[in-house]
Amino acid sequence: MRADTWVVARGRGDPNETWTNVRLGDTGAHLLFDERASADERSLQLAAATYLCTHHVAGLLKQYEVNCVFDVGANAGQYGKRLRSLGYTGRIVSFEPTTDAFAKLQRAAEHDPDWWVYPFGLGREEAVQSIHMDWNSMNSLLPPSDYGRDRYQRFAKTRTEEIEIRRLDGVMDKALAGMTDPRPYLKMDTQGYDLEVFAGAGDRIKDFVGMQSEVALLQLYEGSPRMGEAITTYEDSGFEITGMYPVTREAATGRVVEFDCVMMRTASLPE
Repeated sequence: MRADTWVVARGRGDPNETWTNVRLGDTGAHLLFDERASADERSLQLAAATYLCTHHVAGLLKQYEVNCVFDVGANAGQYGKRLRSLGYTGRIVSFEPTTDAFAKLQRAAEHDPDWWVYPFGLGREEAVQSIHMDWNSMNSLLPPSDYGRDRYQRFAKTRTEEIEIRRLDGVMDKALAGMTDPRPYLKMDTQGYDLEVFAGAGDRIKDFVGMQSEVALLQLYEGSPRMGEAITTYEDSGFEITGMYPVTREAATGRVVEFDCVMMRTASLPE
């Protein structure tokens, strides 16, 4: 953001609406929103968190000279498209195991020669497993918890699909082929399965200069790790938190359900 930049969060510029102008600290930029946006505080905050997280990651990729992003749990390619829109030009390697979502991912990447896509998932062990389907972007290898079923009606119905699981350390050489100085970043969004993906990297996790994981305070899936366990595991592998951004909140209580946790290996910062 720079001086005289205006960020319009919502609305079409109706002159009859009441607009609020908020200065964004010392940046010289402004946030402009209408009465409807300010009334829906939860949605406004979550949208702002998504925006801030995306820009934070884009800045870190540049700062740490990342040249390959591993996009695990790519769904239809939303994450890769956001990276490209913010100027990241390095390689993207996306993994999406479900048939329907992978078809959309292929279409998203088809005209981008440095965006590679693979139709399998990643985990602790090489295997074939059943994934729970028809939950939009929340398909998971884990069944929903009681809390998850109470929160999301989409969990009431499900079908399963057999998918292939591979280990991350077994696919890294192919994904990094042709790079003389690979500096990879690991993004995981696997609906409760991130620690399994992380474990599958083995000793190769040391190759990553940074990572991003969706960590849960409230469990949507049976057997998924709580935030404290996940962050401790990541920190024990040398990563340090650079940002925490709420992904979902409870409307009634305001409690955060999940955070996007961004972490970097600060010793890998280029001199």
